[in-house]
Amino acid sequence: MTGFVLPMWAEISVAALVLAGAGLALLGSFGLLRLPTFFERVHAPAIIATLGCWCVMWGMVLFFSLRQGELAVFPLLIAVFIAITVPIPTIFLMRASLFRARQMGQDVPPSVSRVVPPGVKDS
Repeated sequence: MTGFVLPMWAEISVAALVLAGAGLALLGSFGLLRLPTFFERVHAPAIIATLGCWCVMWGMVLFFSLRQGELAVFPLLIAVFIAITVPIPTIFLMRASLFRARQMGQDVPPSVSRVVPPGVKDS
């Protein structure tokens, strides 16, 4: 549509949501750089970048819904995909890192697995 102009309240709302999402993603990047250990660093981009994605998604839903005159749901697919796929690799990375740290004898929380090593009595 050429010549389409959003109302001022919508422009401000879309801009605020997109800028908030970008700011949250930037904050997650700073957390990735500043936090000292892997276990602390893995949370910043996973949690904050996902929240940033949701803010940008709501801005897109508002913009395209007003522009098309009907509810635009395609941005929801992007956000749902991000929300589903981000935690899975994060969990696998943390589990692999915990396993490696335990093998190296580092001070990490003990395993909560119910697998009992051979020769150890289960209580």
